[in-house]
Amino acid sequence: MNKEMTPFEIRQQIRRGEFTGNTSGYGQGFVQGNLAILPKEWANDFLQFCQKNPRPCPIVGMSNLPGEFMLPDLGQDIDIRSDVPKYRIYEKGVLTQEVADLTSFWRDDLVTFVLGCSFSFEEALIADGLEVRNITEGVNVPMYRTNIPCKSAGRFSGTTVVSMRPMKAADAIRAVQICTRFPSVHGAPLHLGDPDQIGINDINKPDFGDAVTIKEGELPVFWACGVTPQVAIEQAKPDFCITHSPGHMLITDLPNSRLAIL
Repeated sequence: MNKEMTPFEIRQQIRRGEFTGNTSGYGQGFVQGNLAILPKEWANDFLQFCQKNPRPCPIVGMSNLPGEFMLPDLGQDIDIRSDVPKYRIYEKGVLTQEVADLTSFWRDDLVTFVLGCSFSFEEALIADGLEVRNITEGVNVPMYRTNIPCKSAGRFSGTTVVSMRPMKAADAIRAVQICTRFPSVHGAPLHLGDPDQIGINDINKPDFGDAVTIKEGELPVFWACGVTPQVAIEQAKPDFCITHSPGHMLITDLPNSRLAIL
């Protein structure tokens, strides 16, 4: 698929089933979102969980009423049932299947949350001349479960998932400066260096996404990741829940610049 297409054009291709891959590097200039869709009776607890954990769970949009599947505040003709390349269906906290369309699963009590995604700050890093290895290598960003606790809210708790990009020390410092301007898409890194300190046993075996090359003299740099809610959902075990598949995001019409602070 042409990476120069507009977010609307990309969503239309996704809706038609013509694009099912990960969305890193697509919709350049525009906010991508992680997805969590829960029954109404679980929505308030999840909202509080996100508010207490804004680094891994920054909310950029949500449905106005239960059952609504159009998200006009985030872009033209966004239908959350069909405009994400791949979804995950959970039942009682267990991943039961991955699907490309939610139409047959949709219910009138479902509330949609769209959370900020690291793909937005990747663009800012590249614009400043920093390499983003997962984009260079054409793979999904590596993501890891950690021992960093989230603040609990209602029935939701868990530990933080992080994404990793290797960098030289000077570039890592610059990345901290750049990403501090983007609190709505995870903000500055949570950790630099030794992965053991945050509970990652093997940097070459991510829990989600793909491994990338770490060159001699580079540090692994870890950011809070929007897959964190999936871990919280696994533990809370709602009867029914939908998320995006890691790396397969909603591409919105919101410009990344709107989420930056000076």
